Amino acid sequence: MKLRLLVPLFLSTWMQTSTLFAQISLPKVLGSHMVVQRDLPVHVWGKAAPNEEVTVSFRGESRTTRAGRLGQWSLYLAPGSAGGPFRLIVQELAAGPGATTSSVQPIVLDDVFVGDVWLASGQSNMEFPMSRAARASQDLPHAANPRIRLLMVKKRASDYAETDLDTDGWTVSSPESAKDFSAVAWYFARDIEQREHVPIGVIDSTWGGTIAESWVRLTALGEDASLAPLFISRGKMTDHGALDAFEEKDEQRQRDEAKAAGKPIPQFPWHPPLASWGPGLLWNGMIAPLAPFPIRGVLWYQGESNSALERAPLYNHVFRTLIEDWRREWAIGDFPFLYVQISNFKSTPAEDWAALREQQRRTLEMRNTAMAVTIDIGNPDDVHPTDKVDVGLRLARAARAVTYGESVEYDGPDFRQATPEGASIRAWFDHAKGLNAKGGDVTGFEVAGPDGKFSSATAKIEGESIVASSPSVSEPIQIRYGWANSPQCNLFNAEGLPASPFTSVH
Repeated sequence: MKLRLLVPLFLSTWMQTSTLFAQISLPKVLGSHMVVQRDLPVHVWGKAAPNEEVTVSFRGESRTTRAGRLGQWSLYLAPGSAGGPFRLIVQELAAGPGATTSSVQPIVLDDVFVGDVWLASGQSNMEFPMSRAARASQDLPHAANPRIRLLMVKKRASDYAETDLDTDGWTVSSPESAKDFSAVAWYFARDIEQREHVPIGVIDSTWGGTIAESWVRLTALGEDASLAPLFISRGKMTDHGALDAFEEKDEQRQRDEAKAAGKPIPQFPWHPPLASWGPGLLWNGMIAPLAPFPIRGVLWYQGESNSALERAPLYNHVFRTLIEDWRREWAIGDFPFLYVQISNFKSTPAEDWAALREQQRRTLEMRNTAMAVTIDIGNPDDVHPTDKVDVGLRLARAARAVTYGESVEYDGPDFRQATPEGASIRAWFDHAKGLNAKGGDVTGFEVAGPDGKFSSATAKIEGESIVASSPSVSEPIQIRYGWANSPQCNLFNAEGLPASPFTSVH
């Protein structure tokens, strides 16, 4: 009898205590020192005791919502212009006997700025840290900037969409916080902050050696039957323990090639376990938790791992799916998606970097996109060129034009169309004012006739076009430029921006 009386008393006391001491929590993307996106509603969300009221105060505004039965809550504050620092306070209104608002400790986020937030993602050339960049010794000592904030996302592959990140939180840019951060993203942020005079937050969510489809929602890939080869490829890799064998064989091939050429034996600290190559796994672990956080746009540098002969032809389709799906998941419109075309690298016959670059170039047909061409600043002998300053500045140029509305040339000569002219063929370009060839004669052009066989061509500049011909091709109807893994390219416009390699073949 006494036991029956004690149980309800215990449960009642436990419920009151758990209500009284229930604690609110926020996802790790929300923290002190963060930047929230200007001119968009400020989204704040988290967990609390079921059915409890939560109040958020920021920039003189307070709003209240109620947590659902699972304790999840979400609210939006009014958008505002750039500024700060501000304080953001999250307070749960506790209920129950003896409970008061002050019974529950509030969450206070200090030093919060309002500005522009950019998400940097992709593989190793975006992951490449400031400490290894060519200008690290000059620039890292001066990396302290209270108006640049950095968030590093730790690597995680997941079979399902995570609701929170693995991260140590936001930091103010300093020599210490910048040294392991994406060099490309940091140089981009420095340039934009100096020119636009607004706080800049950059999120580094990268993983070297990864493929594009691992960064796309599995559902988005599965909805498109033409992308079935991705799943077939994945199946072959996982059958009978083939993942480890594939990785070991690929790395051994590269070691053997380096030894035969008398070069240093490569190490693979950047190469991920191929388990992370699964479609959707990196979206789930490293991007999905960011989707509720409004951003200004995306910086993307990836493609080298999709250059294998069976993957390269699908890249444009995969990449478009990625861009469309990220925009859909963020639900803030067609935000700018600025990306880097892969550079020049000798690679192997098992990879087609030229085809991959063309796939990237064709993605420019999508609205609010821009591409930084890097064919002139790579390293044919190293897949990780150390010049990240120019990459960051070219992305910043694109942002200045596409995002911030500046009247600035941001693209090199971009192939528009080809018109046969008897024994020659003319290539027409956009962004071709001041078309010129560095170092003398134009190099890198080839032409083909009806048989589709390309031969080296002599090319000359006429205004904003190129006229090319070859004694081996009597009636050229196709033209291409820089069509090799590591081509010799020297075509630029007046702004010193390089022409993208291209082919007129569809």
